[in-house]
Amino acid sequence: MVDLERIAARGWRGTSSDALGDWLLRAGGGFTGRANSVLVLGSPGVALPAAMARVEAFYADHALPPMFQIPFDPDRGDDEPIRTSRALQSAGWRAFNETTVLVASLKAAQKSFPGSDLGEFRHAPQPSAEWLAGYLYRGRPLPAAAVAVLVNADGPDFVSLHADGEQLGVARGILVDGWLGVTAVTVAEKHRRRGVGTALMAELVRWAAAQGATHAYLQADSANTAALKMYRRGGFKEHHRYHYLSYAD
Repeated sequence: MVDLERIAARGWRGTSSDALGDWLLRAGGGFTGRANSVLVLGSPGVALPAAMARVEAFYADHALPPMFQIPFDPDRGDDEPIRTSRALQSAGWRAFNETTVLVASLKAAQKSFPGSDLGEFRHAPQPSAEWLAGYLYRGRPLPAAAVAVLVNADGPDFVSLHADGEQLGVARGILVDGWLGVTAVTVAEKHRRRGVGTALMAELVRWAAAQGATHAYLQADSANTAALKMYRRGGFKEHHRYHYLSYAD
């Protein structure tokens, strides 16, 4: 779990970060929880009050509210992230947005996600204006801070699917240590339920396998049963979960 979270953190970074023991403090203009939270992978190396003082100072410097990302395995007992989560919740912090992290071998994914004849795929190292317009984060257009977060990785791939002069959907892929990270999968509303999401997944899997990747991971809201069903059909299995913590005034 910890190793995969470290890989995922390199695929979706904030624009500013700091390390505190096994905590990673991240800020990215407020765009996404992953880029603007403390990733707790172990001990901060100092007592909790001192760690919280560092966290509060870091986020004050970035004009953001402090937030935590807590990875956990539902089938395991106590570990450092869960103990931190319990301590914070006892102090008034609120858990929200549970997310499922899924993984698959690319061989399995290649068999499960067939190629598509829906249209033409386009790949680019930077997101075009059209790609950005096609990516809706939680159903909303992107804020100004989004681009800096999206491009802040080593060699991201921005893929889109086009047919008859229209963009049907978009996705973002990133390769880190042989792992394909899949993010930002968005299908245009008028083209949903046509297999566009599956086609984008298949194209990213093909792209990553051609560059020597062997495994893939992705994150999906644990309440998004439709997305989880699609990914599981593609050979993805749950690896672990995480939730966020924010302070409830």
